[in-house]
Amino acid sequence: MTPPTSPNPLPHPRLPSPVEPVDDDRFHRHGVRLLLKRDDLIHPDLPGNKWRKLAPNLAAATAAGHRTLLTFGGAYSNHLRATAAAGRLLGLGTIGVVRGQELAERPLNASLARCAADGMRLHFVDRATYREKRDPATLARILRAVTPPDGPPETPYVVPEGGSNTAAVHGCVALGHELRQAADVVGVACGTGGTLAGLAEGLAEGQRALGVPVLRGGFLGDEIRTLQEEAFGARRGDWSLDERFHCGGYGRTTPALLAFAEDFEQRHGVPVERLYVAKLLHGLLTLTEEGAFPPGTRVAAVITGTPSP
Repeated sequence: MTPPTSPNPLPHPRLPSPVEPVDDDRFHRHGVRLLLKRDDLIHPDLPGNKWRKLAPNLAAATAAGHRTLLTFGGAYSNHLRATAAAGRLLGLGTIGVVRGQELAERPLNASLARCAADGMRLHFVDRATYREKRDPATLARILRAVTPPDGPPETPYVVPEGGSNTAAVHGCVALGHELRQAADVVGVACGTGGTLAGLAEGLAEGQRALGVPVLRGGFLGDEIRTLQEEAFGARRGDWSLDERFHCGGYGRTTPALLAFAEDFEQRHGVPVERLYVAKLLHGLLTLTEEGAFPPGTRVAAVITGTPSP
């Protein structure tokens, strides 16, 4: 198969994704208009920010002649699932380096089983190794471990955890462009920060981006600044983070959050992904009730993914 050379090698993305107004009295009573940026409708196999971040990386990989992708994620990683699906669609091999050596001895959960069904080879590493995955020596050890001893030598194209690198940040600038004139504030859930880094650059003057981190630690602001410096040479756009809505860390929820997500689905008929999107929507409602948005504010929530299998 001849490697695709188009900047967007994956077939049939729905772009720009729709912007849908939501009739929600909880926002209306404060004079706030809620809009949903339906990035979950971009592509059936790579919804949301996964398409925006992976497409430029896939174009770079195929243009350079790579036949295998290697990336990283946890046991419930949306990014791993999206990369596995992209590999299936493009005829590329995929390797997923999964956090948690202990998982190798357990049955695959639904998320990892989907990855395997799409042809991804799963390689489990201990958590200490995973934390050091960006260290060149550690990455070299991982690459040696996943290279078949009896196969031809090949260097996989490495996509970082969450897909966030310079190519991905540039890919997410279009998200901001699509929302120019549509909203005053754009909210997005953040895992590794690449989507927010590009979104903020793409918005117009007078618009601002609000990131809701889904993991605790307080480090994401530095990560986003670094991504923007690498992509654009400096911090760009008007953006900020609200660190209050992670529910204790990545992959964690609370009964109250799950009840909120179910209620939102019933009110509006929109599937709500629990680990990212629910936290964003709950955060935006809380901020609205706190008076953070003046009456008349248009708040767009980026729906970055679909519920896990």
